Amino acid sequence: MCRWAAYIGDPIFLSEVVTDPNHSLVHQSHCATQCSTAINADGFGLSWYDQRPEPGLYRDVSPAWSDPNLRSLAYQVQSHLFMAHVRASTGSATSRNNCHPFAVGRWSFMHNGQIGGFDRIRKRVDMMIPDRLYDQRRGATDSEALFLIAMAEGLDTCPHSAMSVAVARLQAISEEQGALPHMRLAAALSDGERLFAVRYASDCNAPSLYYRWSDSRNGWAVVSEPLENGESDWKEVPQGCWLEFSKDGCQERVFAPDLHRARKVA
Repeated sequence: MCRWAAYIGDPIFLSEVVTDPNHSLVHQSHCATQCSTAINADGFGLSWYDQRPEPGLYRDVSPAWSDPNLRSLAYQVQSHLFMAHVRASTGSATSRNNCHPFAVGRWSFMHNGQIGGFDRIRKRVDMMIPDRLYDQRRGATDSEALFLIAMAEGLDTCPHSAMSVAVARLQAISEEQGALPHMRLAAALSDGERLFAVRYASDCNAPSLYYRWSDSRNGWAVVSEPLENGESDWKEVPQGCWLEFSKDGCQERVFAPDLHRARKVA
């Protein structure tokens, strides 16, 4: 399983999340504690927002702990909204196009989890991506496919509904032709103004996810694992939960994809 972290609030250096804490994202790339493997060495990535509506993007295939450019960039770049990811592949190749976050226009997206039996259903899933978006299908991951299908379902208009429909459609196909576990999901996405996070699974084992308000930073952090050992004020995101963070605070909603409807059209 991958590990990731996201932040929204007053501008901070990326290093305050990515490299500096005792259990920073870089530390989690080789010492993760809340997933099936401690090693997440199949690439990494950053997306961040500043003066332009589209995010900056930096991704590479080396392990996060061994890339000096990542440390230098994180030390120098400030942002009010950014996402960072370290990857443990569930089957697709280690390549830059398969590294998270993915970005299309002003949207960026990253994911931890899996769609069960994706190798069996990949062609069918790819056919769900409309022609107008298919040129953005740069890699081979289930995560990128989920992102593009959500965009096709109206991410610009209603992110919660678009992700719900996309997740339901992919879970239904996995149930029909894939394998267990059909859907495990801890994802973050942003349009540059808001940060969304979701935790969901078709079984009882959704990937770990936490969030926390920081008075010192005047911002929210959402993470796969708490960034410091012994911090007790991280709140675990409930399974089946959608969160929206903005300058106005945090809103929590139920995330319950309509599988009955999706199964009828799968």
